[in-house]
Amino acid sequence: MIGEIQVASQHGVYVIRLIGDVRMVLCLSFDTYIGTMFGDPDFVSVVFDLTAAAAVDSTTLGLMAKIALQCQRRELAKPVLLIEAQGMLRLFETMGFDEIFLITRCAPAPSAQGFSLRCEEGTENAFKSQVIDAHKVLMSLNQNNHNAFKSLVDALENQ
Repeated sequence: MIGEIQVASQHGVYVIRLIGDVRMVLCLSFDTYIGTMFGDPDFVSVVFDLTAAAAVDSTTLGLMAKIALQCQRRELAKPVLLIEAQGMLRLFETMGFDEIFLITRCAPAPSAQGFSLRCEEGTENAFKSQVIDAHKVLMSLNQNNHNAFKSLVDALENQ
C-alpha cells in the first residue's frame, strides 16, 4: 500500500495519521508541515495515529523524533503514538521512541477532518539533506541508533 500522511488540528492539538508504507518521498512535505505546526501559537500537543501504517522508513522516523525533541525543548507533553500492530510497537521501542513518546496500544482512532500531505517536489540535494538531518536526529536518541546510521550519514555527507 502506497504511503500517505493525513493531518488535522483543533485547538492546538495536532493529529498525524500515517497510512500504508510511509517513505522518504513525503519527507519534504512532512518537514514543511512540522514547521507550520510549531509556528502555530496555539500548538499544545501531537498525536500520531499509526494504526493504519504498514511500514515507516527511517527518514520518517527521524522527522517524528524531531517533533518529540522539539516538544521536549518547549517543555510540552510527550507526543502520543497510537499503535495497533505488535511489529510496529517493537520497531518504535527498538529505536528508543519509548523515551520520547507516550506509546499506547489501541484500535484505530476515528477519522478527523483534515487533509493529506502531498509529495513536495525538490532537488536531489534537498532530499539528501532531509535524509541526513532525519538520521542525525535518530542517531542522537541512543548509541544503538548512532551505530546503525553512522555509516549511512557519513556516506551521504561525503557524496
